[in-house]
Amino acid sequence: MSHNTRIYFDNAATTALDPIVLEAMMPYLTEKFGNPSSIYSYGRETRLAIETARKSVAKILNAHPAEIFFTSGGTESSNTAINAAVHDLGCRHIITSPIEHHATLHTVENLYHRGEAALSYVKLLPNGHVDLEDLEQLLAAHEEKTLVTLMHANNEIGNILDIHAVGNICKKYGAIFHSDTVQTVGHFPFDLRNTPVHFITGAGHKFHGPKGVGIMYINENVKIKPHIHGGSQERNMRAGTENLYGIVGFAKALELATTNYEHDSAYIKGLKLYMMEQLQKTIKGAAFNGDILGKSLYTVLSVSFPKTEKSEMILFNLDINNICASGGSACTSGADQGSHVIRAINNNPNQITVRFSFSKHNTKEEIDQVIAKLKEII
Repeated sequence: MSHNTRIYFDNAATTALDPIVLEAMMPYLTEKFGNPSSIYSYGRETRLAIETARKSVAKILNAHPAEIFFTSGGTESSNTAINAAVHDLGCRHIITSPIEHHATLHTVENLYHRGEAALSYVKLLPNGHVDLEDLEQLLAAHEEKTLVTLMHANNEIGNILDIHAVGNICKKYGAIFHSDTVQTVGHFPFDLRNTPVHFITGAGHKFHGPKGVGIMYINENVKIKPHIHGGSQERNMRAGTENLYGIVGFAKALELATTNYEHDSAYIKGLKLYMMEQLQKTIKGAAFNGDILGKSLYTVLSVSFPKTEKSEMILFNLDINNICASGGSACTSGADQGSHVIRAINNNPNQITVRFSFSKHNTKEEIDQVIAKLKEII
């Protein structure tokens, strides 16, 4: 299958590696392979590359370089932050939401089942946003130290949390605040010096960087113990030889995303709105999930179609036609349990949900082709 016949609308899952990022990584995949922990010049060169990348990432996020740790991605970062809040920072109660990424939900459930922390779920408003009044009530009702873990933007419906409002509520009650920012780092400007948050996360492959590399921001006032034990890499916080080319690639991708943010975000938002309009025009009964035109990711469009024999096979039929999108129905047959996110906000068994997510590489022509196919399929 030639690349140009494939329409890729699953960018919230992963994105194509930018050729400029690959070019920045190549020297470290070939000749510059020295161990960053070694003292010879060869190692010092790679150590410098990592620290340059760290400074670059910190500058872009307006954090201190000492607050940025490189990891294997969002899952490791969230696991580390949540476990550390319980084991090192004394949190005995966790507040989260039912629509978090599984990297968060499964981690907090594990701590709860081990008897290490009590667990509360904040209520959601009908549009999928977190009910901040309920959050405040939950914090007020619990005496013990609490970890609040709420994602900045939801990967399935795109809803964006008011991170400052939540951070300030946490401050008021002395709570630790972790935010899974995997869908927003590289997609929105950050100013961590002026954001009341203790931990955030990032993953390179969400913004045209390499897979298998991410970051964890740990606010300088927070002291935690390492999650992976061994050598003294990442200032004793994460043992294991650094993913050198991944780190270089992450920093380069973040730099490109930031430089082109105004242009790219406006372009991608245009694609999302165009697809929304076309769906409303051509597909009877198409509905949208989340705060679609309000506080929402410009990259994500979650659509529910009326359930029919034809629409039940929608993802399979899109796939046959070389169109990549992801499912997200409340209930699907077989081993797939469906989407916990869609179940929590729109538990309608008579609808089939599909997430389309866009990048700078997508075009209106591709949307027209997908709309034409959807018309045939449905």
